[in-house]
This record gives sequence, C-alpha cells and structure tokens, in this order.
Amino acid sequence: MSKEAYAPRNPNEIHTDVLSEARQACYKARDAFYACLEKESEKKPTEIASVGLLYPSECEASRAKFVKLCRGSWVNHFDRQYCRNRRVHRLLDDKDSRRGPLVLPQPYTFKPTTTSNTS
Repeated sequence: MSKEAYAPRNPNEIHTDVLSEARQACYKARDAFYACLEKESEKKPTEIASVGLLYPSECEASRAKFVKLCRGSWVNHFDRQYCRNRRVHRLLDDKDSRRGPLVLPQPYTFKPTTTSNTS
C-alpha cells in the first residue's frame, strides 16, 4: 500500500476524542461501568455489550455513558481486556476444583549401589 492510504484526510483536523481531557472522561466512564459490573455481579446479566460481554440492566446508564465518551475501538479493547482478566481470575480463584492431584517426587525405591574398589 502507498503512504497516501495511511495519511490523514485532513492533516489540520484535531481529533478531540484523543486529547487528555477526553481520555480522562473516557477512563472515568469506563471505570464507573466496570465498577457497576462488579457491584451488580450477583444479578443476572440481560444486556449484551461488545465481544460477548453480558451485563445487568442496572448498568445500562453507565454503559451508555461509556460508549458515548470513548471511541468504539477503545470500548472493544476495554471489553476484551475485562473479559480476559475475569477469565484469568476465575481460573486462579477456582478453589482447587479443576486442579489435579499434587504429585510430589517419590523417594528412591532402590538403595543406591556403592562400588568399593578393593585391590
């Protein structure tokens, strides 16, 4: 591909959604949404977000604010990251239910033979 394909269409255009204040607002909305997910985790998830993330209807307002304040690609990225972290925590905090038996090294069953040099 040529360089022109990656060049911005209007080089003087400022993307205000990536400036510091907009990023901070996006991060606050993201944190509020995921805090709501953690708080309402015992409720049945009824709404579907991106990448298959399910959330309860009580978090719908914070989700709408999160989607409104963040770029779509950021929302997808944060949802994937949240799902991946939840899966890792679920596997680590599984209370030994999926782990196999612990196998320790066994002591030698045979005594080592000693060779003595008799001359």
